[in-house]
Amino acid sequence: MSEIIKAMVMSAGVGSRLEPLTKTVPKPLVPVANKPVMDILFEKLVSAGVKDVICNTYYLAEQIIERYKNNNLGINFNYIKEETLSGTAGGVKKCQYFFDKGQPFFVLSADGLSDADLKHGMEVHKKSGAVATIGIKKIAMDDVSHFGVVVTDENGYITEFQEKPSVEEAKSNYINTGIYIFDYEVFDYIPENTFYDFAKNVFPKLLEKHAINTFEIKEYWSDIGTLEQYKQSTTDLFDGKCSFKHAPVVYTPSGCYIAEDAEISETSIFKGKSTIGRNSKIGENSVIENSIIWDNVIIADGVHVENCVIASNCIIKTNLYSQIIGADELVADKSLKV
Repeated sequence: MSEIIKAMVMSAGVGSRLEPLTKTVPKPLVPVANKPVMDILFEKLVSAGVKDVICNTYYLAEQIIERYKNNNLGINFNYIKEETLSGTAGGVKKCQYFFDKGQPFFVLSADGLSDADLKHGMEVHKKSGAVATIGIKKIAMDDVSHFGVVVTDENGYITEFQEKPSVEEAKSNYINTGIYIFDYEVFDYIPENTFYDFAKNVFPKLLEKHAINTFEIKEYWSDIGTLEQYKQSTTDLFDGKCSFKHAPVVYTPSGCYIAEDAEISETSIFKGKSTIGRNSKIGENSVIENSIIWDNVIIADGVHVENCVIASNCIIKTNLYSQIIGADELVADKSLKV
């Protein structure tokens, strides 16, 4: 890929399905193994030869801008701040000035965790002559009702979209991953200063022209948009299903964990698979089981934390089971026991 390929990362969403975690942190900065998911995405883009990236920001925008305006990830970071949300396509339209006529570009969701071969996707797109190419992923038929389903012809061109169909109605078990490659011509299909969505407004017009191609993502893909998917993605990392740079996995007789600059008592016990954030402290004789603990969290001596996600700056003084704790909480209430 000798020419300059640019990308846009859609970063404006509020992330309400990840509450209370996203009350204080925008979704793109939610960590997987102590690394914000957007860091991981930027690393993947750099490895695909992309250095020039623009993001549309809205919710807790300053946190995203502050983190990446001077980054060491190899990304030339640009951004716009949206005063009002303008839909997936509307947000891309506001970034039109950043892209070059005649040059295809990537558009990706900030909550996607993926090992997708982006270079391959770009090659498929260029050969196709399509206005848009969408990365699609084959999933179990039982799961199609949670996703946007894509129906293609024998050449990989999309003939129909089905939004979260029932298993009985689904005509395919390939889903839209939110990894897009567009020709500059796509901007002709998006009006200015209008709330506009790819799925509802742009793609139906492109379908009429038989102008949407696909490339199959055979590698790992997940979106961390819900609490369940977020927890699953962390498990997938330990299981070797996805890969990115992170602190080493520490194995114990009863479990394993990833920690970074944390203070962990020698008498604490780990079961299953857990991640411990920076400057967190795990007390003596505490038990950490299948949990995600963010930065600056204190787990008191003798406390058992199981199947929990605990956001930054919390102090936990009582046992917790299957709880999601937002940032800056002091949890000392026995009533939280299940």
